[in-house]
Amino acid sequence: MANTGKLDVEVKVKSDADKFWNSIMDSATIFPKVCPELYKTVELVEGDGKSVGSIRMVHFAEGSPIVKSSKEKIEELDEAKKKVAYSVIDGDMMQYYKCFKASLEVIPEGEGSLVKWLCEFEKASEEVPDPDIIRDFAVKNFKAIDDYLLKA
Repeated sequence: MANTGKLDVEVKVKSDADKFWNSIMDSATIFPKVCPELYKTVELVEGDGKSVGSIRMVHFAEGSPIVKSSKEKIEELDEAKKKVAYSVIDGDMMQYYKCFKASLEVIPEGEGSLVKWLCEFEKASEEVPDPDIIRDFAVKNFKAIDDYLLKA
């Protein structure tokens, strides 16, 4: 079993790409409000949360298995393509993964959008499972944000 790998997922949402993208970029406010069962808080540690170099500390809700916190840094940002890439630089997740990077892209599609999420990882040991649970968490998050935006 390889210690490095990639996981990706595509989620079709009904929300307009600009609206969905803006909610992703406002994660500190939107995520805990829309998904209190997933997020306790998302706080900006450095930067504005919307530019390269920004760092946020994510505290997951009580029901979160294993990982309780994750410190994430924006590595790349392309507003025109509605694409952001970040890496986990600290927190509980580092016990399981030596390296964890993810990217998210919101692509206009028909009346809605296609949200693409991809992660690349290096496990801390052979025993660590692939981050399927993190991918599933991302999907749940995107669907909840879409539902929220459609009602807003």
